[in-house]
Amino acid sequence: MSAHRPAPRTVGYLTKRFPRLSETFILDEILGLEQAGVPLRLFAVAHPGEGLTQPDVALVRSGVTYVRSHGRWARTRGTARTLVAHAVLLARNPRRYRSALRAAVAERARTGTIRPFLDAGRLAVALHRAGAAHLHAAFAHGPASTARLVHLLTGMPYSFSAHAKDLYLSDPAELATKARDAAFVLTCSAAAKAGLVERVSGGDRVLLAYHGVDTGRFRPADRRGDGVHTVLAVGRLVPKKGYPVLLAALRQLADRGHEVTCRIVGDGPERPALEEQVRALELDGRVTLLGSRTHQQIADEYRRADAFVQASVVLADGDRDGVPNALLEAMASGLPVVASAVSGIPEAVEDGRSGLLVAPGDPRALADAIARVLETPGLAASLGGGARTRVVAQFDRSVCAARLAPLFTPDEIATPVGAGSVP
Repeated sequence: MSAHRPAPRTVGYLTKRFPRLSETFILDEILGLEQAGVPLRLFAVAHPGEGLTQPDVALVRSGVTYVRSHGRWARTRGTARTLVAHAVLLARNPRRYRSALRAAVAERARTGTIRPFLDAGRLAVALHRAGAAHLHAAFAHGPASTARLVHLLTGMPYSFSAHAKDLYLSDPAELATKARDAAFVLTCSAAAKAGLVERVSGGDRVLLAYHGVDTGRFRPADRRGDGVHTVLAVGRLVPKKGYPVLLAALRQLADRGHEVTCRIVGDGPERPALEEQVRALELDGRVTLLGSRTHQQIADEYRRADAFVQASVVLADGDRDGVPNALLEAMASGLPVVASAVSGIPEAVEDGRSGLLVAPGDPRALADAIARVLETPGLAASLGGGARTRVVAQFDRSVCAARLAPLFTPDEIATPVGAGSVP
């Protein structure tokens, strides 16, 4: 008689805001887990307030419950919901409530806010109504703080993911506390895992779990050259993406006589500065800032490009990329990629096999690598094929979700997870 494996229990999945156009890795993870059979109930701390959303949000089976009220009368409704939720929790288990309150007060001394505790009360009641048995927070900062307080209020096990900014800019003591109380912690790169283990004691609960991309949507296409090469960059217009380095490299290529245009997809606070740099470098006819685009529109951009560039840098405060989803999408699309050897990027891009790696912050090295790819069709084809093979094998959304899903079964949740990668 074969052993019966228990069915997965409902998992609350908490993120800061959902759906966000730029956080495609969150959407991909949600879709992958649902397709792998994990019954999710989605919760977001706040409404994103964005006018444009990814069409694939419509494929998500779970609705979204917002912890903080939004819209008209939000303040009044939010205050009433908070008071009722905390009264319920206090009456249900006064001792546990007081313990959680003490932890929240201690955290307030460090962070200056009690909001995660207020959010945790509302979330705890909502999770109970949803029949959730486990809570997973999608980020190591605010969402993980709220998840830990839900755990203290209710005893519900929780886990969280650590990525880039939420990992590298978090207080080590806070991270250690969250990791200590969590059932397990996921990181999206081996570099991020090493960074987290370095910051917390007892890294046995820290697991490597790569994000995946839809290798069916992002796939190679026939490309016909017209004499002018097009390079593509995709990502939020923020300092760690290294766009000033890319623009400086494009100026060098133009000075060398290369006919190269660049299309940049994304929006963010650095846009005015980048527009000014484009003018200062006299790249107006060569660089186009396209703004935000959906997954479907970005797939078209990959098909029309000749190469993809990821010029990521490490900032002075330690912030950096993990393994950018856009990089994986470009690789899945069969594009030759040129990328900085930063954080988890070398885990995806094998130098000389699935792309070219350069030192971060070096415009000349970046220009040399771009020129090498664009001037050598055989190399470009080889790198593009290697990139596609690499992503299909290691970063396909279904493959990554299938590795992750077993963590949310009852027996796995009840037992602390050992070191290593997701099984």
